[in-house]
This record gives sequence, C-alpha cells and structure tokens, in this order.
Amino acid sequence: MTSSLASELHKFCGHSQRLQEILEETKKCFGDINNSGQYNGTQIVMAELLKEEETEVLSLIEKPQTIVVLGQTPYAKSRLINELFSMQILPPLDNNIQYRMVKFKHGETQTVSLALPDDYDLVDNLEAYNGPWKTIPRQDLELYESRKDDIAKDSAVLEVSLNHPLLRFGTTLLMSSSKHETAEECLKGCVQDVTPVIIYGFVTEQLTDKDIGELSDLAKVTNFQPVCFVRVPPPGSKTADIDPPDGAPDSPARPIHILNCNDDTNFISDSSPSPSPSQTSRKLLDGRPGTASEQLVYLGYIHKSNSTNSLTTVTRKNLNQDYYEVESEYIEQFQAFVKKFATFTKHVLKSYLVNAATVLNNSHNRCLNMFILSAFDMARDILITPKKIEFAREKEEDLYKSLLQISVSKLEDIKSLISGTISSMRDELLSQAAEYDFIGVDIDDDGKIQTAKGLKICTGQIQELVLGRLNHNIAGKLISSVNLLRDSYTGTLTRCLESLETNENNSPEEAKTTDALKQTLNAAYQVEITVRSSSSLIKVLLERMKQLVRSMPWNAPPKIDEEWKMKVASEMLNSLSEARLAKSIAGQIKDRLHKSHEAFGAALKQLDQRHSGRLDKIEEQRIKLRKVHAPKVSKLALESTSLRDHVLFGMPQMGREIGRGQYGVVYACEKWAGRHPCAIKSVVPPDEKHWNDLALEFFYNKNIPDHERIVALRGSVIDYLYGGGTSPAVLLIMDRLQKDLYTAIQLGLDWNSRLQVTIDVVEGVRFLHGQGLVHRDVKLKNVLLDEKNRGKITDLGFCKPEAMMSGSIVGTPIHMAPELFSGHYDNSVDVYAFGILFWYVCSGHVRLPSNFEQCANKDQLWQSVKKGLRPEKLPTFDDECWLLMKACWENEPMRRPFLGDVEESLKGIFERFKKRPPSNIKNKESRKIDKNSQRNK
Repeated sequence: MTSSLASELHKFCGHSQRLQEILEETKKCFGDINNSGQYNGTQIVMAELLKEEETEVLSLIEKPQTIVVLGQTPYAKSRLINELFSMQILPPLDNNIQYRMVKFKHGETQTVSLALPDDYDLVDNLEAYNGPWKTIPRQDLELYESRKDDIAKDSAVLEVSLNHPLLRFGTTLLMSSSKHETAEECLKGCVQDVTPVIIYGFVTEQLTDKDIGELSDLAKVTNFQPVCFVRVPPPGSKTADIDPPDGAPDSPARPIHILNCNDDTNFISDSSPSPSPSQTSRKLLDGRPGTASEQLVYLGYIHKSNSTNSLTTVTRKNLNQDYYEVESEYIEQFQAFVKKFATFTKHVLKSYLVNAATVLNNSHNRCLNMFILSAFDMARDILITPKKIEFAREKEEDLYKSLLQISVSKLEDIKSLISGTISSMRDELLSQAAEYDFIGVDIDDDGKIQTAKGLKICTGQIQELVLGRLNHNIAGKLISSVNLLRDSYTGTLTRCLESLETNENNSPEEAKTTDALKQTLNAAYQVEITVRSSSSLIKVLLERMKQLVRSMPWNAPPKIDEEWKMKVASEMLNSLSEARLAKSIAGQIKDRLHKSHEAFGAALKQLDQRHSGRLDKIEEQRIKLRKVHAPKVSKLALESTSLRDHVLFGMPQMGREIGRGQYGVVYACEKWAGRHPCAIKSVVPPDEKHWNDLALEFFYNKNIPDHERIVALRGSVIDYLYGGGTSPAVLLIMDRLQKDLYTAIQLGLDWNSRLQVTIDVVEGVRFLHGQGLVHRDVKLKNVLLDEKNRGKITDLGFCKPEAMMSGSIVGTPIHMAPELFSGHYDNSVDVYAFGILFWYVCSGHVRLPSNFEQCANKDQLWQSVKKGLRPEKLPTFDDECWLLMKACWENEPMRRPFLGDVEESLKGIFERFKKRPPSNIKNKESRKIDKNSQRNK
C-alpha cells in the first residue's frame, strides 16, 4: 500500500513541474506581449498575470508536499508514522511526556540532527550518535523542563533523513510537537510554507475539550483544509481493527460553506441531511455529541452519507465546475488506513494541482478573450477612422458653401438689420453722447477748445461711443438671428472631430480641426466685430466721420456743450450708409470664411496624416496579435487546461480507429470523465505553427456554449511521452456519433432525412455566427449524424472570430467561395459552402459535379470558380431547391441570402415534401450509388 501512496506523490511531483514550466512560459509570453504592444506612449495590447494568481500557483510549486501528522496523543501520532513507513521508526511514546517536532526527509543514509526554525543546525550530543539504531532514541525526542539556556534546544526540530520511497521526489513528513502551551503556534509551524496533507489520529472514543480546541484552531489556521481522521488502536491492543461504535445519535447540521468559483457564482456546499436518530444515542456533554465521530460532524469536518451509516468524503469534480474540492475523510478501520490514506492523498494533491492549473488557465482565457475584443476594436478603428475623416471633410465643405451662400443672400437682411438698429437706438445714442465726459482734453471755462487737436480728440471719442454701442447691438442681432444653425447643423460634425482628436495627443502648437471649425462659425456670425479701432467696420465709419468733420463750416472754436455733442453724434448717424455697411460686413464674412476653411483643411490634413501612422501601427499590432500573440497564449491555455483534465480524469484509453482526416486520426474511447462513448482526435503537431493553430482551434471550440447542433468538445490531454517525448500528441476528447453525412448519403439516407439534416446544419452554422465565429469548412464529412439521423457540425479546425481571421486561404477546394482567394471575406463564405453541400444533398450521391470534373487540378478549379463555374443542375432537382442553392453560391457575397432566410426556405421545402406520399422508386443515380456501396462491402 505504501507504493500506491508513493506513486501519488511521484505523479504530483511531475505535474507540479509541468505547472512550473507553464507558469514560466506564461510570464515570458506576457512580458513579450506588453513590451511590443506600445505605440506613442499608449499600450495597445496588454496581457496581465495578476499578482494573486502568480502567488497562488507559486505557493504550490515552491512549497514542498508534506504529510503533516497531528494527533490526540503522542502515541497516536507515532503509531500513524510507523504505519506509513511500514517500520517502527518511532518508539511508543508516553502520553504524559512532551515531544519535539520531528521532520522526516529523504537522504541516502539514515541520520538524525537538530535544526532551529531558521535552518541552522544545533550542535548537540544526541543519543542516536552513540551507535547504530533502527528506532529513533526516545531521549532525542523528549522535551525537558526548560532552563534559560535550553530554550533554543527545546524549539529545535529533530530532522531525520531516511532512504524511503515516501520521501523521494521532495516529499517530507512532519510530526507536530506535543508542547501544550503553544498549540496554535505549533499548528502554524506545521502547515505554513508547505503543501500539506493532514492526518489527525485519535485513540479515545471521545475527543477532549483540548482536542476540540486544537481542531478548531486547525480549521482557522488552514482555512478549512481537509483532514484525514484515523481511529488508532489503543496501546497493547492485539489487533489493528477497531469495531465501529454503536449507532451515532443525531448530530447538529454541518455548517454551510460558500465555495467561490471563477464564474463569480456562489455554490453552496451543504451536508447531507441530518442522520436518523441512533438506537443507542449517547447523552450530549455541554451541548456537544458524545462520540468522536459525532464531534467531528459537529465541528463541520465530516458528515454522514445519506445512503449508508458510514462516514464518507465527497469530492466535487466535473467538467462544468472549475475548482476541485475535497472533504475530510474518516477512517474507522485502522488496517485500511494506508490504502484509504493513499486515496485521500490522491484527492488532496489533485485538488491543489487542479485549482492551481485552473487559476493559470483563467489568466490565459482572460487574455485571449481580451485579444478577441481588442481585435474587434482594432478592426473597427481601422474601418471607421478613414470614414470619419472623409465625413468631416464633406460636411465642412457643405457648411462652408452654405455659409458663403448665406453671406450673399442675407445682404438685404443685414442692411435692414443695420437700419433698424440705428433707428431704434438714435435717441439712446444721442442721450449718451450728450452726457459723455471727455478724457484727456483741455477745455476752458467757457467750454471751448482752442486747438484743432483737442477738437479732433473730442470728435473721436463721440464717434467711439456711438460706433461701439451700435457695433455691439448689430453683432448681437446677427448672432442671434442664425444661432439655431450652430446647434442643429454642426453638432454631429463637431462630435466627429472631437472623437478623432481624442485618439491623438496633439501638441499645443498643432492646429486642431475643432478650433478651425469654430473659426468658420465665428466668421459667419461676425463674433469678431468689436469696438477696437482695427475693426474694418469701425475703420469705414471713422473715415466717414473725418469727411463730415472736415466739411463743417465753423471758423471759430466751437463750444463743447451737450448740444454740440448731440449734433456731432446725429450728423454721424445721418451720414452712415446702410448699404455700404452691409456690403462691408458681407465681405468680411467671405474673407474670414475663406481663411477658416483653409485652416480647417490644413488641420484635417495633419489629423489624417497622424491617424494614418496610428492606423498603420494598429494594423501591424492586429496582425501580430492574430498571428503571434494569440497563438502563443492559446498554446499555454491548451497546456494548462490539458494538465487540469489529465489530473482530474487521467489519460484516455484509445480504441479502434474510426476516422482519419488531414490533421489527425480519430479513435474510439469507451469512457472518459464519466462520459461514454467518446471519440478521441489524436493530433501530433509537427512544428510550432501547427501547435498554435491547434491550440486556437481548441480555444474557440472549447468556449462555444453547448448547442444540440454542435459536436461538443469535452476536454483535452497532452501525451508528452508520445514518440519518446520528442513529438507530444494532443488528444481532443469529444462526443462520439454514428456516422458523417458523406457516409450516410453513400448508404442511401432517404430524402426527407437529408432535408432535415440540412436544416440542422443551418441551425448550427447560424449559432456559430451568433457567437461571432466563422466555420470556413462546411462540408459533408464535417456533419455528423446521431442515432436519430439528426445533424451536428464538427471539426472546427478553421473556425475563428471574424476579427481574428488573417485572410488565410483555408477550406475544402470545391466548397470555397471565390472571395476566399482574395484574403478579404466574412461569414458569407459559410453560406456559399452550404450551397455546395446542399447540391450533394439534393443529388443523393457524393461524386464530384460534372462541371468540376473537367478541371485537371486544384488551381484550375479555383480559377474556374472565380470566373463563375458552379455545379450543374440535375434532372432530379426540385426547382425551389435549385433556386436556393444558386442563391447561396452567388459570386457577390452581398447578394447571398441570410442563413435565417435559408432556414425558413428549407423548412418550407421540408413541410412540402413531408405531405407527399413516400415513393418506393429510387432515382437512377441513387440506385447506382447503392449498387456500388453493396459491391464495396
């Protein structure tokens, strides 16, 4: 039995090493992705391994697997260790004496030494040094009353080196100290920094308060790790068997624990229903059950099986739940201890590996899902950005022309607006002019100015006052008259430009298209007209006033009073020409519009150039993401999930060969992971590219939700020993069906059944398209039939999301749409392929169409298909079927029907033929095929 336990420890060591390799490759791969995914200071593509994920995986890899032996008494622990080693390595220990912690590790020779917790060896004259020994001397195990100079010695661990199978492969065995006053610290010292498999031995029929307290501390310290509880025979017993106690009384319900799974769903693990009352139930002490088993149930470690009276462990393991959990084990029969403990150890170590591999696989899947979303975003950016720029160019051009037209057509409106403004403001302006106080002018006591210069200043200030107020009101009315246009016409254009500029880090000195657009609008609305003397409008008015002043018939200096001020203001207003002012304003609008239009064009050209460089970089990253990053990460995902499936369900056993394709051989498998029968697709990738392609196929296939028209991929295992370890084989496990559509047609599948299969195929392909996937290889052999002759799509080797397709020419030549050869295509290629498949279904045979038989080779076939060659119409074809297949293989993808319409047409055809009475006469082609099939048999 020890060999079985050693075998489990050996397997754990090998799987742990594989997990370490995957982790190191993951960190290197993610680092390469992050280093190459930057552009202009922005991280375009990023892969992240969370610190918590790395820590959890490293905790399994770096911490040695350790069998931790705890117990009610020193005797119970020593008895368990001797049983595990199948030798009396420890003497019978006295329950009244305290013993130090003992650590067993592998060594070529049998040695004993004392080591401090910090790994320093303690020099001491041990009893074991005095001569040969088979059993560790009791004196070396015992702890004595501590003196100050003995504290270090008492805290030391007795390290024992043994050349034993259990201790190979890095496994250690640890017996806890029996020092009572440091129970919790002792437990922490036992389970920290190790990957523990915990045993707890007890002798008495009932646990003491101290035992219960220790087990409560253990649950807290280990976060409810599973424990193997073993009933140890009492000292002096002649047999290792202990009769199970009488029936146990009712026990309190086991506490409910929440199990956290990676899909953020909380699964509640509840115990089985409370056991039925025992016939000889014991009284409870302080509210607790009486027997040790009942106490363990009460503490939540174990529970009663609903079907039997024995205590049992429940392991949760299935393909639909990511994390693997093991509950504690209760062993009543000591003679079965080693065998059952080997099984318990297997499940505990399996849970460590599965959960660590799941954590790592989650990081791979998260990264790949992020890649797919990023690829869609990149493709959209590459497609939409040039369209946005062209949209902005066209709309600004329309706006420019529209505003120019407004500046011409609104000339009379502007003239009327100026005239109305002058009329409405005349009294207000004259009043303000009369009350105006001049600044910087010397006026004598009689209110006269003696110099021409002073007169000019006074006149100019009156002009500034009148024109400033007039200018402000005219500009305000111009803006309000067309303000609605600003909001209704330019909102979409502005948002478009802002979205384009958001993707760019413009430096302050670079022109922005939004600023240029504002200049266009401002020019149109005359928001630049101010009271400044540089304004063209003011210059026109000032020149007019100069002429007015020069024509005034005064010989003596005028008296500067209210009358003079009002007269100057009135004469200036009377001399203004509304027509000339309107023409001047329109001219200004045209000049500013032209300048702002040119500025917008220059800014948009700069923006276009910057986006061109950015989009080139994005396209480069998209290609690298599809062809380099995603394949590498998908290979890691395949390895991590394959490791998980291997640990959980073992290596599948391959039976007879049931199929062979271009990229692998399919074998029968009777049972794997509780499923039967299964089919195993064995693929041996010859190089890195094939590895990556296979891994991507697996990732896309594995993440497709279950659908009755898709053959489900149940799991994968990598056989690293295949070919001597030089060329590992990937085993993909899926459901096994009866036959493919190719074989079914050869065997004479009836017409109505064939029609039903085509409906099933369309349903399956529509489902894939709904998941964002394109199959790219729809054909007879990739449609499998179940026992009811219902179709399911299989072989998703070329299936990919549209954004992740690199334009590769893939598929089966006769089923390939013409655009496949150009490298630019979408999911309509599956519609084309279905049209060819439907031709075979309607023909009732699997021979190549006569039109295609004339092509000497594959290249000639492709050239003919691109020129419009299609399968011929056979006399047996139904007209509606012929029109449907012709529509599906249209040369232009946009003219092909949607699969939803195809499905509705097929259902109509199917219902029409179902109403016809069955015919006993087969067509000529079908009879010929049947004869050939019988002859081949």
